[in-house]
Amino acid sequence: MYSGATAFQKEVAIRCSEWERDHPGIDVPVGVRAEIRNDIAQEHFVDRFDRASSPLELSSTVAKLSRDPSTACAGYDVTFTPVKSVSALWAVAPVDLAARIEEAHNAAVADALRFLERRALFNRCGHGGVRQVDVTGLVAAMFVHRDSRAGDPNLHTHVAIANKVQTLDGRWLAIDGRLVFKAMVAVSETYNTQLEAHLARLGIRFQQRPGTEQGKRPVREVVGVPAELLKRWSSRRVAIVARQGQLAARFQAEHGRPPTPVEAIKLAQQATLETPDAKHEPRSVAQQRTTWRAEALQVVGERGIDYLVAAATTPVQPVQPVTNQWVKDTAREVVSAVEGGRATWQVWHLRAEASRRARERATDPETTKVVTEALLSAAVRLSTPVGNAGADGISEPTVLRRREGASVYTVAGSQLFTSEKILDAEGRIVDLAGQTDGRRVGELEVSLALLASTANGFTLNAGQTTLVRRMATSGARVQLALAAAGSG
Repeated sequence: MYSGATAFQKEVAIRCSEWERDHPGIDVPVGVRAEIRNDIAQEHFVDRFDRASSPLELSSTVAKLSRDPSTACAGYDVTFTPVKSVSALWAVAPVDLAARIEEAHNAAVADALRFLERRALFNRCGHGGVRQVDVTGLVAAMFVHRDSRAGDPNLHTHVAIANKVQTLDGRWLAIDGRLVFKAMVAVSETYNTQLEAHLARLGIRFQQRPGTEQGKRPVREVVGVPAELLKRWSSRRVAIVARQGQLAARFQAEHGRPPTPVEAIKLAQQATLETPDAKHEPRSVAQQRTTWRAEALQVVGERGIDYLVAAATTPVQPVQPVTNQWVKDTAREVVSAVEGGRATWQVWHLRAEASRRARERATDPETTKVVTEALLSAAVRLSTPVGNAGADGISEPTVLRRREGASVYTVAGSQLFTSEKILDAEGRIVDLAGQTDGRRVGELEVSLALLASTANGFTLNAGQTTLVRRMATSGARVQLALAAAGSG
């Protein structure tokens, strides 16, 4: 059984109702609701710790108490959206080419859903959902949208996936949602890679967008689509994000904490309403294309549109066949990319990265061989899967195995992996952890620094003071601090 709301959410609702009773005909403003959350969170903190919270502690408490409780899930909403240059080309291309671009988008969506069905769609059954079993496939409805709220070209598809699947014995049960969420990045990357593959057959090429910010993944755009046209058709989004940032900064200044996810959504809605170009009336495809062409003419002119289409649809360059050496090299690149962001990973992370790497061979995207090679030669398995005839020699009979051969008592894709590079780094940290010959600061210097901090208006609580003193004076090469999120 699931509860519809937490005690915190119920108390917020009660106090909001009391405010509305005292202010008839007025909805509770975002700021008033935020102060109500602050008051209740502060009361909760005082009851627990017998002292008032700091601004950081209040922010952490509000965020923690505002989390939604576990609820039954009716379904999943998945949206597939190509990069902006695809929508731009689709908007100004001749009608027959535009239709083929849309067909490529639809085919890529089907490919991504097929990947989800084959790799991540299961049901949990048995006492406590202990068995993960195969199903026949997903049930979904797709809705193709052509524009954004501002009316800019934005080809995308919403897929509403029902949370009911049919097991092989004919029963209709719920989807095992754990894998749906774990696999979603890989599903998205599968769509992106397959879209490039389908468009490559039309002569449409991609290249990395210049000027990618450091630390972010490069984005691949259609060759020949000018940046100024993409900027023209992204202006409303830029304006909304800027206004949302202003509202968030004002919220933090007024309430002493950043907005919670729920409050951030409210601010985003407010930013959307306050930004010009509210949602327009429905338009036919012909009306949309007429408008988009007129807008493109203002930016690049008639010759610019002709050049755009010609540059984007050059003949497909021959792609070298997938060789064993390319698979091995790419597998090493995939593991190197994954280990750069995490110490351990699952096959979902490898599949997503392999799909990104395969885009350079868009007419023949190859990921399965790359993932297999990465698992066999470049990744280190951290444990033996239960039920796969491990050290105990026990192996389930066929009736207790899924189609791919794994035990129904294992969770698909849950095996953890790491790399020799990560293990070597952890080994060096462990060696250093036993050494106490690092730099030390004297007790007097620490006391003076703490007094200076207080004099400058930043007073540490008892726990923070102890942390600073022990870390500064221990001389340990490796030290660990554990504290609640938001405690500073």
